[in-house]
Amino acid sequence: MTIKDCIAPGDSIFCPRSHDYDYTDHCYGPDDDPTEFANNLFPVSIMRQICAHSSRSGADDNEDPNESISEKSDDDQAVLVPASTSCPDTEGGTSTLGTIFLIVNAALGAGLLNLPKAFDQAGGVLTAVLVQAMLLVFIMLALLILAQTANIDNSATLQEVMHTVAGVWGRRATSVIVTVYCFGSCITFLIIIGDQFDRAFASLVGSDYCHTWYYNRDFVMPASSFLLILPLCYTKKIDFLKYASAFGVFIIIYVVALIFVEYATGDHVPGPIKTKPDDWVDVFSVIPVICFGYQCHVSIIPIYSCMKHRNIKHFSVASTSAIAICVFTYTGAATFGYLTFGSTVSEDILTNYNAKKPSVMIALVAMGLKTYATYPILLFCGREGLSSIVKDFFVKDDTPSKEKSRRYTIATIWFVATILLAIEIPNIGAVIHVLGSFAAIFIFVFPGVCLLQTTLLKDCKLSTIKSRLTIILALSFVVLGFFLFGVVLTQGIKTDLSPASTES
Repeated sequence: MTIKDCIAPGDSIFCPRSHDYDYTDHCYGPDDDPTEFANNLFPVSIMRQICAHSSRSGADDNEDPNESISEKSDDDQAVLVPASTSCPDTEGGTSTLGTIFLIVNAALGAGLLNLPKAFDQAGGVLTAVLVQAMLLVFIMLALLILAQTANIDNSATLQEVMHTVAGVWGRRATSVIVTVYCFGSCITFLIIIGDQFDRAFASLVGSDYCHTWYYNRDFVMPASSFLLILPLCYTKKIDFLKYASAFGVFIIIYVVALIFVEYATGDHVPGPIKTKPDDWVDVFSVIPVICFGYQCHVSIIPIYSCMKHRNIKHFSVASTSAIAICVFTYTGAATFGYLTFGSTVSEDILTNYNAKKPSVMIALVAMGLKTYATYPILLFCGREGLSSIVKDFFVKDDTPSKEKSRRYTIATIWFVATILLAIEIPNIGAVIHVLGSFAAIFIFVFPGVCLLQTTLLKDCKLSTIKSRLTIILALSFVVLGFFLFGVVLTQGIKTDLSPASTES
């Protein structure tokens, strides 16, 4: 019998189980002793690292107790952190190459447009690239930790992973954070749509386009979104958008190519180019944009669960290759975009280019189309997270009709709220400052908790150097995550409330 055999569904490692669960029927076998059950279920705590072991009541007197404990620990370790070959291949699942494409599609997005401005705010290319390099170490480790933890219960979502290590309240807290993050991302997408319409109409109609009501973004953005986005928000499944999402990757590549070509052949006059930050605190300006840009951790578990070869070996190849592609894309676009315009670069770099050029107009239209197709995906993730919270607290007996009513209500309120906020918020930088702080939770805090809990369950006495070092790494993840969350969120709010930001 192992530790996992004694953990009832929905139990938290942190919290004691409810009294209405029959532990005896679940954990005791005919030859099991209650003292062994108590020892196996000894609560794992961050502050308390004491383990107690007892021998079986029917064990042979000549049996070596150390050998028995060792065998039991090995069994528990095999269950808690399975080897990479322990997960069976998924019939008809995604290939490793397909997984690379899915991760790239999940990571590449709106952060690309704001990254050149973040390079300027951080103090130039060198400073921003160094910060990015340090963060990438944690980003890659976080992906592997989440995938390894997902193997314990074959989890298919980030909420299920956190349920494994933190119980039902861990799942609920994760659902809340995912909901908030997806809500903010949807606002960002709507702002991008408005920006692209502004640039297109300014070039086609003239600078006075906004004085005509049907060209004004306050009308065009809500009206076009109502026609093209809202009908897609009520579906129960979102898999029909997978081809549009794949096309979005090529759109991003085209935008990066445009930025490079404009740098090489354009006649732009750059503003002042920084070589160091004005203040050391400015270094944190690039962190939320990097975290937002590389944040694929919400969708990485669903992607991993669909792999044909679901194991750490194949996932490591896929995730490393995908992040390498993202590094090349983001760094290239941010570097050449910043060197093209210097300190005059906009929050959305596409607004710096002359939309009368056919190549720029294509980029504007393409980014708009990509955003129309991406919004429903984020709304779907946030809608499901919010729906699970509502169901947990307010719905006792769920039925298909209640589910449909809840789905339509949440989607409608979500859409209207994001439209209103997108009209009032001036630029995507204001939203990304806040979203980047939440992305730090996905990249640092959640993986840190997973690593901490799985390590304590394998070796709660921390008897080996490897376990102690792993605990230090896990705590570093958690502490750094909360630190970056607080600093980045505070700095982002100050920036958004500053007079310069308000005027823009």
